[in-house]
This record gives sequence, C-alpha cells and structure tokens, in this order.
Amino acid sequence: PVLRLLEAQLQDQRREHEEEMEALRNQVDLMQEELEKQQQAFLQTLQLSPEVQVELGLQQEITRLTNENLDLKELLEKLEKNEKKLKKQLKIYMKKVQDFEASQTMVPVERRPHERNMQVAVQRKEKDFQGMLEYYKEDEPLLIRNLIT
Repeated sequence: PVLRLLEAQLQDQRREHEEEMEALRNQVDLMQEELEKQQQAFLQTLQLSPEVQVELGLQQEITRLTNENLDLKELLEKLEKNEKKLKKQLKIYMKKVQDFEASQTMVPVERRPHERNMQVAVQRKEKDFQGMLEYYKEDEPLLIRNLIT
C-alpha cells in the first residue's frame, strides 16, 4: 500500500511537471515570436532614412503622450466628481451641525442640568460608583448649595 501511494504521488508529480514544462515551452515560443517581430520592425526602421526614423519616433511618442493624456483626463474627471460629492456631504454635515447648535440654544437652561443628571444616572446604572460624584464645573455652586441645605 505504501509503495502504491508513493507511485501515485510520483506519477502526479511527473504529470504536473510535464504540464508546467509544456506551459513554459508555449511561453518561450510566444516570446520568440514577439522577439522576431520586434527584430524585423527594428531592421525595417534601420533601413529607413534618418528623417523617417525621427518621424516614426515622434509618432510613437505622440501616441504615448495622447494615451497618457486621456488617462489623466479620466482621472481628473473622477477626482472632480469625488470632490463634488464630498462638498455636498460637507454642506449636509454643516447644516446638521448648525441645526444641532440652534436646537441647543433653544433648549432652556433649566432643562440642560436635568438632561445631564439623566445621563449620569444611566452611567451609574452601567457602572457601580462608590463615593464618587461626577458634575460639571458650572454646576458646582448649585451642588454646594444643595449639599449645605
């Protein structure tokens, strides 16, 4: 059984190796074909006059720059679209902040400490404070007066 298992593993490895070799051979063949094409194009370019060589080089550079320019325009459009989206979000958040600030100024001063006490009460339920008191600095005179009374 061990020998058969080893034989099966060896055959699997051999098959994988052969498949890899075939893929590499195909890749080498494609690279050789591409190299031959490039060599032929280079030889043809060398046979041309220097003026034509310069013109071909300029055409290739123009094509490259045009493609690069198109990519940059696409990127610019994408960034401008993102900027507009972010500006809209900023306006929405600014409006929310203004509305919140306006609602805070409209709340009577007497209700604010009550709301704070409710928040403190919630904290006390979640945490077990022993002999600790949390208060706001502006509430200190009121706290002292209540303690004395």
